[in-house]
Amino acid sequence: MPRLPGSKKAAILLMSLGAQEAADLMRHLRHSEVEQITLEIANLRRVDREQQQEVLNEFYQMSRAEVEITEGGIDMARDMLERAFDSNRASEILRRLTTYLQRRPFDVLRKADPNQIMSLILNEHPQTIAVMLAYMDPTQASQVLSGLPAEVQSDVARRIALMGRAAPEVIKEVEALLEAKLSNMAAEEVSGAGGINAIVPILNNTDRSSERQILERLEEFDPELADEIRNRMFVFENIVQIEDKSVQKVLRRVDNKTLAMALKGTAPEVSQKVMRNLSQKAAELLKDDIEVLGPVRIRDVEQAQREIVNIIRQLEDQGELVISRGERDDFVV
Repeated sequence: MPRLPGSKKAAILLMSLGAQEAADLMRHLRHSEVEQITLEIANLRRVDREQQQEVLNEFYQMSRAEVEITEGGIDMARDMLERAFDSNRASEILRRLTTYLQRRPFDVLRKADPNQIMSLILNEHPQTIAVMLAYMDPTQASQVLSGLPAEVQSDVARRIALMGRAAPEVIKEVEALLEAKLSNMAAEEVSGAGGINAIVPILNNTDRSSERQILERLEEFDPELADEIRNRMFVFENIVQIEDKSVQKVLRRVDNKTLAMALKGTAPEVSQKVMRNLSQKAAELLKDDIEVLGPVRIRDVEQAQREIVNIIRQLEDQGELVISRGERDDFVV
């Protein structure tokens, strides 16, 4: 275990979570880290149960040690680690932890997607939101602020403008609140299998731009592996590969608002496939809904497309439709 690369440990940890949870965690990593871990997951065919348990145990011990450092002091954390590991190992973990803990307030949120942050602060008090935004990157904070309701935007902006230097205990309290929300999103599902079956659902749950970038970089290292992963994945544009009867089953489960957003700016082949599987009246109403939308954010389009893809995957899992896993075509949205 001490010789196991950090990227492989991270891969084993992510494989021990559900696909959605792993994808959420990967959004907090740098692109270079995501690419490295993705390659590790793809190349791991099977993880030894004992090895997996050691990785999970180290992660658990590091989490406990972080609490000890912040609440009980570094000596207490060292004592705890030395009870769990040998002295050299404990010192190495302690060094990594102290480096990690020397961070700015709300550092974990600087790598998060604004949409994800919005879901975390939903229904929070304006003062809590103001404290958080004041310590975030200005560009990222502006995206979050613009996504708030109009009446909340002005209140939060006023509070930021009038805010002095926030007390450390206030920052710590707000950070603890947000971290608790993040931890509640984690699943306890454990799986020891790796390989293609592990990485495909993770990539299917990432945003489209990250997915493309990961696969493009992966292709540089291992073209055959990248092709195999692509052929196992399903994206919204691949709906053209599904037979009409199956498309109709999908459309019955999608509301018009989501469908209109998903089709905004998509390839003509995709729109035509959807339209011809609707009644004439429904198709006309859908065209009107798309026109009424006007300019929309790309991330909103991608979110709507992911919702429909999830429905398609559910139907496939239930055996109600079959997806052809041929070569993936690329479309310009």
